[in-house]
Amino acid sequence: MTLKFVSSCAIQKGGSVKGIVFTEFIELVEEIFSPEIADAIIEESDLASGGAYTSVLSYDHNEMIKLVTLLSEKTKIPVCNLLKTYGRRLCARFAILYPDFFTGVSSTLDFLETVENHIHVEVRKLYVDAEVPSFQTERVSGEVMNMLYSSLRPFADLAEGLIIGTADHFGEKIDLEREDWVDGDRYCARFSLNCRKE
Repeated sequence: MTLKFVSSCAIQKGGSVKGIVFTEFIELVEEIFSPEIADAIIEESDLASGGAYTSVLSYDHNEMIKLVTLLSEKTKIPVCNLLKTYGRRLCARFAILYPDFFTGVSSTLDFLETVENHIHVEVRKLYVDAEVPSFQTERVSGEVMNMLYSSLRPFADLAEGLIIGTADHFGEKIDLEREDWVDGDRYCARFSLNCRKE
C-alpha cells in the first residue's frame, strides 16, 4: 500500500476502530521515535477526537490514517512499513493483554484459524460496538494456508504485521505472499502463508 493510496482512503466511507489500537500506536511512536513526535502528529493531524484516546471507546478509522500518514512524512518511512511494524508489535501486546486467546494453541496457522470464529466472537462480547475485519481461512496442508482479509478499512498492512507477529509469538518463520483489491466499499487481501519452525 502506497502513501498515496492510504491518503486517498481518508475520504472513503469506513468504520470505527477500537481505542486500544490508537493507544498502542501512540505508545509505539513514543518508544521507537520520541514523545515529541507522538505529540506532533497528534497536534498536526487536526483530529476530531483531539487525540485523547482511551482503550475502550471507538474512533473514526480516518484518524489512524491521518496519524500514520503524518508519521510517514516526518520519518520518511513508508506507510506500509509503519503499519506492518505496528501490527507486529500489536500482536505481542495482545498476547500479554489477552493471554486466553493464545491458550491451547501451538502454532501460527492453528491460531489464525481461530481468529474469525473464536477471537472475534469474544472481542464482540467485550466490545459490543467493535467493527472487526473478516478473516476467512483455507488450510491447504499442515504448513500452508490461504487467508482472505476483508474490511471497511484499508489496513491490510496492519493485518500482515499481525500475521508476522503471530509467527514471532510461536517461534515460527512465515513466508507470505499477498494480493490486494477493492470490492465495492471493502478492502480485500489474499494472504498465501507457508509456515515452518525457525
